[in-house]
Amino acid sequence: MAKDLNFVSQIADIESDFPQWYTDVVLKTKLVDYGPVKGTMVIRPYGYAIWERIQREMDDRFKAAGVENAYFPLLIPMSFMTKEAEHVEGFAPEVAVVTHAGGEKLSEPLAVRPTSETIIGYMYAKWIESWRDLPLRYNQWCNVMRWEKTTRPFLRTSEFLWQEGHSVFASGEEADAEALRMLELYRDFAEKILCMPVLTGKKTDKEKFAGAISTYGMEAMMHDGKSLQSGTTHYMGQNFAKAFNIQFTDKDGALKHGYTMSYGASTRLIGALIMTHGDQRGLVLPPPVAPVQVVIVPVAMKKEGVLEACKALEERLKKAGIRALLDDSDNSPGWKFNEWEMKGVPVRIELGPRDIESGKMTVFRRDTLEKGDDYSLSEAERAIGELLQKIGENLFAKAEKRMQERIVEAETLDELLDGVNRGNFVRAGWCGERSCEDKVKEFAQATARVIDGKRKAKTCVCCGKKATHAVIFARAY
Repeated sequence: MAKDLNFVSQIADIESDFPQWYTDVVLKTKLVDYGPVKGTMVIRPYGYAIWERIQREMDDRFKAAGVENAYFPLLIPMSFMTKEAEHVEGFAPEVAVVTHAGGEKLSEPLAVRPTSETIIGYMYAKWIESWRDLPLRYNQWCNVMRWEKTTRPFLRTSEFLWQEGHSVFASGEEADAEALRMLELYRDFAEKILCMPVLTGKKTDKEKFAGAISTYGMEAMMHDGKSLQSGTTHYMGQNFAKAFNIQFTDKDGALKHGYTMSYGASTRLIGALIMTHGDQRGLVLPPPVAPVQVVIVPVAMKKEGVLEACKALEERLKKAGIRALLDDSDNSPGWKFNEWEMKGVPVRIELGPRDIESGKMTVFRRDTLEKGDDYSLSEAERAIGELLQKIGENLFAKAEKRMQERIVEAETLDELLDGVNRGNFVRAGWCGERSCEDKVKEFAQATARVIDGKRKAKTCVCCGKKATHAVIFARAY
């Protein structure tokens, strides 16, 4: 193989060394690079463009649901972090602390936000007075810092980007319902925009957010059968409302504490879509979030009329709302084919003298690696628009089929271990006892991802007693 076409050989084998494949792909496609501080990443323009698409699509959904955006400080007084006991205990190992500023020691250390329940609770207590102020539903797009020991770009880094929504309601029923409503928003987003099937449900108490009454999660199956938590919502009850004195005067004139909930999703979603759809050639990007949906590669570019026809096609596609890019660099067509395949662009159009003469264009699909030359150049906008829709649907169907085929049942710990060893999600009964959940992790290195509320189980996979829940167990990132 010619040197300029040997791109795939630079990527580890996806089947035998999936972790290295992932690292190779995110670096070689220029999504990220490593920052100078251990555990940090620099999100490069191509990676950030994907995040911008995610942010825009998700933000539109939040606004349609009646949520407003705001911004809260990065630095949080340490005294705030200690007001909710379970919360501070859960985050203590990950908190970065500022002790000096302006050349002087601070009178009180400041936490670099690992999450914003505390600072937002403090502000909400100032702003909420009456039942008329409720519900209060704000979201912020920001960065957070969690001092992780083991890091990997997008999946787990010391600093990452995310959105965090925080809402206050007059009743617990409303707040819990909102947690479920936002979970459904996440599910719809994952399936329609990321073309990524997910399992949603309640987390066990062991896996819930520090300080929450209930946590609900969204889990996606990666190529290697491991799970990736891709979004969570939390019902807090009155824990934070009492800690920060979030009170309101109700219709009956009584002073009451509010009920809070929160939800968050992060740049981890980029890692999720990479590991869900990628293949040995590199990225396979879902059309809704692909920075470039169509790349146009001229063939025999120096021949009269070729470059002009390619430019005209690019403009037509852009006017139709399609993110198109003409690659008129001096690299060979073969080099361009491999480069854009590795970057995961959904559609490649090849246009040369023969295509122009026949009024056709040669179209390559990244999802199926199939090429067709029967696409009409005059109807490019319609044809490519429909093709992008089909690609998204195919990516989802392919991933959904894989996930459903790799959810297996287990009635014993040995069966559970065998299931996760073969790269599966395992559905098994659980009695509800923490000791049995701990035993599963010790025995199979698998954790409870979500409770399957649609299924029932007879006996606990660990102790054999009557099961209270059917649970999806898996190894996870």
